Amino acid sequence: MENTPKRHHVVIVGAGFGGLQAAQKLKKAPVDVTVVDRYNHHLFQPLLYQVATAVLSPGEIATPIRSVLKGQNTTVLLAEAQSVDLQRKVLVCGGGEIAYDTLVLAAGATHSYFGHPEWSQFAPGLKTIDDARNIRERILVALEAAEREPDPARQREWLTFVIVGAGPTGVELAGALAYMTRHSLPKEYRRVDVSKARVLLLEGLPRVLNTYPEELSERARRDLENLGVEVRTGTMVTAMDDLGVSVGDTRIAARTVLWGAGVAASPLARTLGVPLDKAGRVKVAPTLTVPGHEDVFVIGDLASLVQDGKPVPGIAPAAMQMGRHVAKNIRLRLEGQPLEPFHYADKGSFAVIGRGSAIGVLFDKVRMRGFLAWSMWLGIHLTFLVGFRNKAVVLVQWAYTYLTRRRDVRLITGLHPQKLPSMQRTLPTVPALAKEEDAAAFPVPRAGDKEPAPLH
Repeated sequence: MENTPKRHHVVIVGAGFGGLQAAQKLKKAPVDVTVVDRYNHHLFQPLLYQVATAVLSPGEIATPIRSVLKGQNTTVLLAEAQSVDLQRKVLVCGGGEIAYDTLVLAAGATHSYFGHPEWSQFAPGLKTIDDARNIRERILVALEAAEREPDPARQREWLTFVIVGAGPTGVELAGALAYMTRHSLPKEYRRVDVSKARVLLLEGLPRVLNTYPEELSERARRDLENLGVEVRTGTMVTAMDDLGVSVGDTRIAARTVLWGAGVAASPLARTLGVPLDKAGRVKVAPTLTVPGHEDVFVIGDLASLVQDGKPVPGIAPAAMQMGRHVAKNIRLRLEGQPLEPFHYADKGSFAVIGRGSAIGVLFDKVRMRGFLAWSMWLGIHLTFLVGFRNKAVVLVQWAYTYLTRRRDVRLITGLHPQKLPSMQRTLPTVPALAKEEDAAAFPVPRAGDKEPAPLH
């Protein structure tokens, strides 16, 4: 009997927008596909800020990868890619190696703190579900601390939120946080006026949403300021700790600082030993291959490609188009045909500011703002969201939030007694009790007493 010839093996690193598209388009190709990701879910990152600001739950914007990639030729592995050996054609992962015939790198990006990695402990970024839950918890703990804090100066620190970076992530966080503190939560707190919370948006460039036309950028700034956000452009953060940030000689006291200022490519790119740009992205050929290695494709936030004099943006639509194009080129390569160059079709981009407010550009020509742009943003995001259940649930949640202005996903899942002010200074005085046993049942805290441990 003759041995069955081994099928071409395509390994895809990352099941984000680009990696998922590539895998889906190869499900009927004469290849075996292995998708490697360090998480078991595909995440719709554009809505992460709504998890961070208590509008949506994590499961409403994430879908198990296995439930999406059901093709018979596709295997999904939970593993973290560590390096690539181009000579041996091997992907090195934690726990082993995976040989490939064709490799597609779609590992995405991580946070960049511009040479200050120590800032990450004080100002979390927003790339994963864990990041979103961490930010949500920091915001909610700050509000709880303000409720307990009797000192006005310290209370102001707890009610001051600084967001570094006025790109789409920073603007969306700032708008959502300002709306939440002014309209959704004030009636639920008794000792503190949450509506007086300060939300500061710091941007080093001259304007917010710098990639959009200037008139839309200015409209976005006005809408943010109407929401109560203090926008400071041309402002560079020079220092940071757990009590606030420094901007030159100016100190801003704030217990909550969030990061939306920059991204860097996955460190996986550095293991290739090929030319990278300043952000650590691979300078790919027009066919999206690594120069000199037609068996390795790089897409999404990991790829650096200049088209018509402008860099292809690191956004979801570009990554999805790249994923589809790579699948097409893999088929061409198997057929012995030349690979085709990638051409990004810019269909537009939108950035939401707040409830009923957004800006956007369609086909690089039509400029939109206000409620119409916001409606377009809603429709586009629902279209790209993976899974019918997620689309339906998110639509219902958005309608509920719009009509009621409530934020019901306000869960603090960890214990934070060390972060909260002492209750000994905030509890009302207990009146004299008639019976001795009643006094024993409701003891008055005394100076020096330790706060009781939480019961479970």
